[in-house]
Amino acid sequence: MIAYPAPAMFGPILDDLVRELRPLRFGPPVTHVYNPLQYAREPHERYLERYGQGRKEAVFLGMNPGPFGMAQTGVPFGEVRIVRDWLKIEGKVGKPPVEHPKRPVQGFDCPRSEVSGSRIWGWVRDTFGTPERFFERFFVANYCPLVFMEASGRNLTPDKLPRAEREPLFAACDRALRRMMEIWQPRWVIGVGNFAEARAREALEGTGISVGRILHPSPASPLANNGWAESVEASLREMGVQIP
Repeated sequence: MIAYPAPAMFGPILDDLVRELRPLRFGPPVTHVYNPLQYAREPHERYLERYGQGRKEAVFLGMNPGPFGMAQTGVPFGEVRIVRDWLKIEGKVGKPPVEHPKRPVQGFDCPRSEVSGSRIWGWVRDTFGTPERFFERFFVANYCPLVFMEASGRNLTPDKLPRAEREPLFAACDRALRRMMEIWQPRWVIGVGNFAEARAREALEGTGISVGRILHPSPASPLANNGWAESVEASLREMGVQIP
């Protein structure tokens, strides 16, 4: 396994975000909250160090981690096989302080596949061929690093939280997003779905960064289950974002 130096430019942003999120509390129906920036920090830092250097033309921004993606690997939309075998990222993955019995963190041993991650990274692989060709111009990040689960193990997305819980969460994530964009200086931030687009528009207002949207690759979306890649490419062409 290749060792990468600590991402000095990103470390303070991650540290501040973790510190600001740590005291936040979330009531029912949320029963469990995971923060992979804590227990999967090593592969997350390796992802940033290997692929996050330099200016980016566009940053694809997801909502928050999926239970079988970033929650396991520390990489946004990070389906295990693609992260390990194509991105060539691995690292130590620990456990959240309180683990849901139906959603164990198994790290790179997780046998489950995240459909959204398979779709988005599969499209990147098929379109660009190599990670280096993609990351020369683009990056993939998440707006919120937290995973929210109900007692049943069902995911609860950040937009469904009560306003009193959303506001401090969004304020911390907005600050981190703005600081990341100061490093990457993209022309575009492209929300993967409506929520990420809306958060990017609010957080980045006045920065001069253009904000767009592509269809979320969730299997719960009938549109995503019928020509997702074609829809994404059409949206990017409409924005004027060139792809191979």
